[in-house]
Amino acid sequence: MIEDRLIVKRENDFSYPIVFRTDFEGLSQELQSLSESHSSICIVTDSNVAPLYLEQTEKACRSVFGKVTTFVFTAGEQNKHLGTISDIYRHLIGAGMDRRGLLAALGGGVTGDMTGFAAATYLRGIDFIQIPTTLLAQVDSSVGGKTGVDLDQYKNMVGAFLQPSLVYMNMSTLATLPDTEFACGMGEVLKTGLICDGEFFRETVRNSGRLRSDMQLLKKTVRRCCEIKAGIVERDPKEKGERALLNLGHTAGHAVEKLKNFELLHGQCVAVGLVVSAELSREKGLLSDGEFEEIREGIEACGLPVSVSDLPPEDILAATKKDKKMDSGHIRFILMDGIGHSRIDRDITDEELLRAIRRVVV
Repeated sequence: MIEDRLIVKRENDFSYPIVFRTDFEGLSQELQSLSESHSSICIVTDSNVAPLYLEQTEKACRSVFGKVTTFVFTAGEQNKHLGTISDIYRHLIGAGMDRRGLLAALGGGVTGDMTGFAAATYLRGIDFIQIPTTLLAQVDSSVGGKTGVDLDQYKNMVGAFLQPSLVYMNMSTLATLPDTEFACGMGEVLKTGLICDGEFFRETVRNSGRLRSDMQLLKKTVRRCCEIKAGIVERDPKEKGERALLNLGHTAGHAVEKLKNFELLHGQCVAVGLVVSAELSREKGLLSDGEFEEIREGIEACGLPVSVSDLPPEDILAATKKDKKMDSGHIRFILMDGIGHSRIDRDITDEELLRAIRRVVV
């Protein structure tokens, strides 16, 4: 039996739970623990998720809080910008939300990132909770406290760190995900294993064909990702060192995502970025040819791309220079030191990176 709760430590000895369920029935009980310090709640969600889960979530909130409001924005990465954040602020002001208010992010990574950023900046900071409904959000973006929005197509360029007060995961919401969205989440699952748990990576690839149909296996997979990320975040909450490893595949991935105008899903772009990192790692003698092929085949087995078309490699290289992970003019690139081990490298040359990028452009 998989445990239904994981406790994540925050700064100053404060902690919050990640709750793993297969329904929304336990949400009211979890919210009770927040009711003494919060008098109202606003549920933020998008136009895709609202018809599916807003009513159930709102019902749970109304059983606990005297005042419940909702804010629904048009779904899509293209709406992850400061204009939508301003609309959230105006809604909260109109609803009279004060510092005892609470925001709830109901949806995927875009919703979670924006809701968290709105919470971090409204009235100089209020609390929020995460109710992630996509695989990507459950295994990655809902845990760790990174919030933000895109600026002029630069991914998450404006943001803040704010840990949630609760993460409530209803595994059954994953049943409504399109196959492409589920595969998108698998990009982050594979990344997690490649960082520090090779057996988890291999087990995920072996079980990829039955993951959606086996709820216990799915729950185990999501929990393992949360355990790994929560451990890293506890040790390095503001990304001063080890937490940078979680960016494996993201430097090249974000560049592709920007240049494709977000037409490719985040997890698909991360998958391409993982292949770029694997190529660089192989060039530096950190990965064998066999390990490289195992990674590449594993990504494909999970329904993800290993190449990208219609993008000049030089443009991808240039876009990596504008990534928020630049450090004193150098890219902090994450390499794989074998499957299940990773390291930060600040000495990747443009020539090395360009060669690796050329191998994924078709």
